[in-house]
Amino acid sequence: MKKILLLVVLVAVSACGFKPMFSGQDTDIYVEPISGINGIELRNALWAKFGGQHGADATYKLTVELSEPNTQYKALEQTGDATWQEVSLTATYTLTHNGEQIATGTEHAAESYTFVRYLVASNASYNNAVKNTINVLAEKIGTRTIAETYKYSHADTGTDAK
Repeated sequence: MKKILLLVVLVAVSACGFKPMFSGQDTDIYVEPISGINGIELRNALWAKFGGQHGADATYKLTVELSEPNTQYKALEQTGDATWQEVSLTATYTLTHNGEQIATGTEHAAESYTFVRYLVASNASYNNAVKNTINVLAEKIGTRTIAETYKYSHADTGTDAK
C-alpha cells in the first residue's frame, strides 16, 4: 500500500512541473579558507554540501567568518557543579559573483552536552557538540548559498526560480 501511495505522489509531483532546485545545478562555489580548527571542519562540511572542492576561479566565492565556541552552564547540581553546558557558534558569511556581493547573512547554532567530572568524557562530549554545531551551520549556510546561486543564475536568464 505504501508503494502505491508513493508512486501516486511521485506522479502527481512530476505532472505539476515541479523541478527540485538542486537537480542538475552546478554548485561552482569556492569556499575561502576559514581560520582555526573549527573553520577547517566547517569548510570541509561546506565542500561536502557543494559536491566537492572548487578552485579559486569558481563562479561564486563564499567567505565565512566563524566565532570561537561560546559555552554556557545549563544545569547545576545542589553542590554548584555543572552537569549540562551549551556550546554555540556564530558564522557570518558573504557570497559573491565576479566581485559583486549577492548574499550575506549570519547563522547561529548551539547544542547542549553533558559536563561530567571525568576529563576525557567531558572533552569527548564537548568535541561532539562542537562538531554537531558545525554540521548544523554548514547545512544552514550551504542551503542558503545554493538557493541564492540558483536565484541569481535564473534572474539573469529571466526564467522562473520557483
